[in-house]
Amino acid sequence: MIRVVLVDDQQLVRAGFRMVLDYQPDMVVVGEAGDGAEALRLLRTTEADVVVMDLRMPVLDGIAATRQICAAGPQPRVLVLTTFDTDEEAFAALQAGASGFLLKSAPPDDLLSAIRVVAGGEAVVAPRVTRRLLDRFAGRFVPSPDAPAAPADLTDRESEVLLLVAQGLSNAEISARLQVAEATAKTHVGRILAKLRLRDRVQAVVFAYESGLVRPGGDT
Repeated sequence: MIRVVLVDDQQLVRAGFRMVLDYQPDMVVVGEAGDGAEALRLLRTTEADVVVMDLRMPVLDGIAATRQICAAGPQPRVLVLTTFDTDEEAFAALQAGASGFLLKSAPPDDLLSAIRVVAGGEAVVAPRVTRRLLDRFAGRFVPSPDAPAAPADLTDRESEVLLLVAQGLSNAEISARLQVAEATAKTHVGRILAKLRLRDRVQAVVFAYESGLVRPGGDT
């Protein structure tokens, strides 16, 4: 069973989500909170796999709460669910450690799928947000000629793969670019995430952007 905690300042929203989730044979809602501070208190005594987190809440907002939850350990993973479709909030949530960013307007099936994906250790971002994030933080970034050296525990090949991940390339595209098997590209990505203690590919993009390994490359 996937244990879910719902965090939203609107009780009716939480009740609606609970009805959808509790109907699933592989999910159970183990707790609810009306703000980020309440969520942190709840998680001290409640084991959860996924926290479905709203962003704009009183007392402690969702980004600050996400940052504290993710800093405490690998579990639970956070799926941000918000009404507000802005690049800044999406990127801030991912920087804070969220494993997903979904809009409340998404169909229930998308929410259920996202919870399962996040619980399984992968990342999910709303499709209409994903393209803009890649355009802004990956596709328009190129290797920086004066970038700091890649982390010492990465091999030369892994450093090369990290740069390609940061530019938004999929495993299939990386395998084609490097002329290796797709399974090999996937293995490299997995080792990079493990060595850098990153949750997923989205976090790898954030890491490369913030560490200066890539820089803005303009609109071309």
